[in-house]
Amino acid sequence: SQERSARLRRWFELMMENKEELARIITAENGKPLKEAQGEIVYAASFLEWFAEEARRIYGDVIPSAKDRRVLVLKQPVGVAAIITPWNFPSAMITRKVGAALAAGCTVVVKPAEDTPLSALALGELANQAGIPAGVYNVVPCSRQQTAAVGEVLCTDPLVSKISFTGSTATGKILLKHAAGTVKRVSMELGGHAPFIVFDSANVERAVAGALASKYRNSGQTCVCTNRFLVQKGIHDEFVEKFAKAIEKELHVGNGFDAKTTQGPLINEKAVEKVEKHIKDAVSQGASIVTGGKRHSLGKNFFEPTLLSNVTTKMLCTQEETFGPLAPVIRFETEAEAVAIANAANVGLAGYFYSQDPAQIWRVAEQLEVGMVGVNEGIISSAECPFGGVKESGLGREGSKYGIDEYLEIKYVCFGGL
Repeated sequence: SQERSARLRRWFELMMENKEELARIITAENGKPLKEAQGEIVYAASFLEWFAEEARRIYGDVIPSAKDRRVLVLKQPVGVAAIITPWNFPSAMITRKVGAALAAGCTVVVKPAEDTPLSALALGELANQAGIPAGVYNVVPCSRQQTAAVGEVLCTDPLVSKISFTGSTATGKILLKHAAGTVKRVSMELGGHAPFIVFDSANVERAVAGALASKYRNSGQTCVCTNRFLVQKGIHDEFVEKFAKAIEKELHVGNGFDAKTTQGPLINEKAVEKVEKHIKDAVSQGASIVTGGKRHSLGKNFFEPTLLSNVTTKMLCTQEETFGPLAPVIRFETEAEAVAIANAANVGLAGYFYSQDPAQIWRVAEQLEVGMVGVNEGIISSAECPFGGVKESGLGREGSKYGIDEYLEIKYVCFGGL
């Protein structure tokens, strides 16, 4: 464990030494603004640092039993872990999984997203420099056409003991079916549909700042991005007005390498078309475009940050995850109504709400059917915290002291005849 810890720490140090080059790879691959990409590298490296320490804390137990025996509980690595990651965080989604797997003593096979293979390969080069032995960190890039076939092989091969996947719920269900044939250990971080509730008691300025950060990071292309804004009637108009002003003042669409850019392109044409479809559907049912609403003048995959009001729960943008720079606002009257709307989804990854009422904070935090709750906070991810969802948003947790357990088997040893 000490050797694993030392090599993970060295890998962390190399990432920090090369963060500018690694960030530029991310921006070149998926268009993320360079400042965000730099932040991702620091975030990604933090998992290697965290699990370098957790590698030394894989504790077992001695359980009291009969007088002539001792019960031991050991934790051992599950074996080969297949790691399947998305394009939106092409470095952090790898280190969050691989850091835990290597700390536990597993070897890994990483299949990066077809859109962002270079980030995974760059991490592999640094892993090699850090002294990670050959064959421990393996990368299998593939084309879009071969993605499904490669995923199936990883899930069905009996030599693979564990699957860890981050991506859509639909794809996760397919991989679960494949993994069932050999009863593999599986952890899944799947799609979200995050609600962001603003109660009448909220500090509106702080709520707007949190909304901006939560919604428009990576142009709305993160699994924990807010997808539905629920604003209580007493402050609805004030929130919408201030939110629109903040969008127009603080968000700048452009090339990710430009220093002033906060909003890069969407990943592909299909992503743009989905945003357009959701806006068109909402407007046809009575929603109003407060700001944005169309492709940006830069063309191609750039889209204006968009805010909609007069939104209802019957509209597509409140029923599906948009995964783009669209913020739909629903007006509500009571706390119970807001919680019911928030919990109506079949997924539950992240949820956010703003309130200054202590009793309400406890009630709503416990009632929201999500794996992670941000209270008066729009950015909630860190290496120390357990990341994951409930319902159809996934299985298991990543990061934190719990993340390494996903790569460990518990063995019970009964030592008799004493």
